[in-house]
Amino acid sequence: MTDNRLRQRRRAFTGYLYGLHRDLSSDNGAKAAESRRVLARLRRTFSGPRQEAEAYEYVFKHDPPHSEEEAWLLLAGLFALHPQPRRDPSRRGSLGGSMGELEARRGFAATRRFTDLVARDRDGLPHHLRQTIRLLASHDITVNYDQLLDDLVILLGDDHREQHAHSVRLRWAREFHRPSPEQVTRTTTGTTDTAGDASDGAPDGDPEEDSAQDDYATTENS
Repeated sequence: MTDNRLRQRRRAFTGYLYGLHRDLSSDNGAKAAESRRVLARLRRTFSGPRQEAEAYEYVFKHDPPHSEEEAWLLLAGLFALHPQPRRDPSRRGSLGGSMGELEARRGFAATRRFTDLVARDRDGLPHHLRQTIRLLASHDITVNYDQLLDDLVILLGDDHREQHAHSVRLRWAREFHRPSPEQVTRTTTGTTDTAGDASDGAPDGDPEEDSAQDDYATTENS
């Protein structure tokens, strides 16, 4: 199967999950109740093997590729912990970008949590992802679940390759440490103001500096 068709199947699945969030506010009471029930089932996948098995029907009806089943199941549970509409595509796209938004609010605490996350191996990653998503939910920071599923397939899929997994972690780190547009604007404005103040307060010329330059020129010409 081509990468494009695989991506389309993943988007159909995440579209289903986003639809569950949308239906929570539906005027149709039965539809809203069903969405609440499904999301509760998906949240319980982290409670144990039986609870995970009860969620299989909601994932496997979307026919995940065999090599991606673990990633799809994990993503469904993560979404249920923090359901939301699709993330604005103009915002930083990966989980690293979401954590970067958290860092702007919480500083070092978010940096430490992010470092713990990207340092985890394949076996330890799901647990730290659950903690991370809960933390983002508590601060109402959105997650790009479309991108996260693509990343989880690389990090957890049967075709796992450490080189590719490392590239995902590097991308998360790059987006985490990249200044947000607001930070860039504040920095640029502050630099401009500082330069303007320095320019306004600077004298037209420093006689001692001019003299020193003349002495240097004389020495060079000697």
